[in-house]
Parts: sequence; C-alpha cells; structure tokens
Amino acid sequence: MPAIGTPSLDQIRVFLTVVEIGSFAGAARKLNRATSAVSYTIANLEQQLGVKLFDREHTRKPVLTDAGQAVLAKAHAVSSGVDDLRASVRGLLDGLEAELTVVVDVMFPPARVADALKAFETTFPTVKLRLYMEALGAVPQLVQRGIATVGFGGGMRIVGGGLEMISLGDVEMIPVAAPGHPLAQLQGAAKPGEARRHRQLILTVRSQFEEGDDVGIFAAEAWRLADLGAKRALLLAGTGWGNMPIPTISEDLAAGRLVRLDLPEIGSGRYLLHALYRTHSPPGPAARWLIQRFVDQTD
Repeated sequence: MPAIGTPSLDQIRVFLTVVEIGSFAGAARKLNRATSAVSYTIANLEQQLGVKLFDREHTRKPVLTDAGQAVLAKAHAVSSGVDDLRASVRGLLDGLEAELTVVVDVMFPPARVADALKAFETTFPTVKLRLYMEALGAVPQLVQRGIATVGFGGGMRIVGGGLEMISLGDVEMIPVAAPGHPLAQLQGAAKPGEARRHRQLILTVRSQFEEGDDVGIFAAEAWRLADLGAKRALLLAGTGWGNMPIPTISEDLAAGRLVRLDLPEIGSGRYLLHALYRTHSPPGPAARWLIQRFVDQTD
C-alpha cells in the first residue's frame, strides 16, 4: 500500500475553491493565481492522497470522483477547524473569553433563556459556552464559588456578599393544582387555612447548596423537590398544590391541565430576576454581551 502524504492547508483551500467555482480557471481567478498553478496544486494533492479527486477525461469541467466526494467532507471540516482556530486566537488577542460558564435559574422564562443563548452562540461562535440550570439560591452560590462566571436569576435568596446585581425584571408566581385536586374543586375562594390541609410541593435547592430560610410554605405537609420539571409533573398528577412561574405553565393553564387556585393566604407573587457576577471578577466582553441581551429583553 503506498504511503499517504500530508496535504497542506493551501492544497485543501485550492481544492475547495475548485469545487466551489466549478472550474480550474475560475478558481485561479478567485485565488489570483495562474490556472497552471491551480492544476499543479491539485495534481500534487492527488499524488499525496493516492486518489483521483476530479474526473477530467469525460467532461470539460472538473467533476468530483467518488473518492473526491469523500475527501470533500473532510476538507470542509479541516478548513472550518482552521477558521475557528484563527477566530479564537483573534478573540483572545482582543480580550474575548475562550470559554464562558453561566448558571440560569429554572424560574427564568424558557423563551428568554432560549433567545439569549441562541443569539450568544451566533454572535460568539468561538466562545465555548458551559451551562448550568439550578434553582433559587444555588444560582448565586455557583457564582460565589467561582464555578460560574455569571448567573441569571436567584430570587431573593442571595447567600453571602461579594456579588454585583443587575435587575432583569421578574416573573409572576401563582398557586396551582390539577383540576381534580380538592383545592381546585372548591366553589369560590378557599376558606382561610384550607391550603394547610393539603400537601404542598416546594421547589428547593440540591443538597450540596445552602437552602436558606423557608419561605412560602403554608401546608403542614410539604414535599421538597430540586427539579421544576418534576414539580410540574407531580402537580399535573394531582399529588399536591404549589406555586409555579406563569411562563412555565401557561400552556397547562390554557389547556385546563392546571388551574389557578384562589387562596386567601397566597396571592400572585413576583420572583425577582438578576444578573449576578463577582465584584472582583468583572465579566469579559462575551459575558457583558449576554448580560445586556437579558437586560434588553426586559425593555
């Protein structure tokens, strides 16, 4: 078996240009080279790889062979990798972060999160984005511990100091239950103390985080859940009642899978949302852009 050489980046670039333009002469004009130089480069590439990339005998224009089609996909990958490398280096020279770790509160409206993260990856394709989704006080704690550069959410359970906070609006919280739940079947408003007689589903932080003071607990029996999706599933199953952010359950309310409860102890509440970062570690260009994207959403 003949030895396979190592193509140069220039050979790959010329090969891709010939495929893109559809002719050697056209590729030569785009690359500002002589047609003979382009043809020579392709011939050397074919010799190094040990395969014919173009069929030049049965058509006036170069047509990829089967081997050429297979090489084309790999050549695109190599070229894109080099472009990404160059862009990353340019970003580093400009002070752009190579990597950004963020933590987002599960209470954050999903549409806002999706909008910001999708726009971020389009704007900063060279910045590797790491994402955590946590609840309540776990958001500021991940930022304080230096695991996340910036956090979004956190409510009022900010444990400790050393954080800068930028308001990102709030989300409305309401008590809900499945239609078959006893509280949902009451005619009119529930009597004072009625909610206490039924199991309440409470969102809490995972065990490795400090939970903070108990707030918003009204029932004698409470199930603590570290996952908002699990809480929603149990609410839908009718195992209890609980407070939920409206954006997360808007479809359930519209479809009648969940109903809003009229409880004298609980009205609608506002869960405050913030951008958080450590005072001594201000965010870089990409992180600042992401914070501003969330700020702009509130407008």
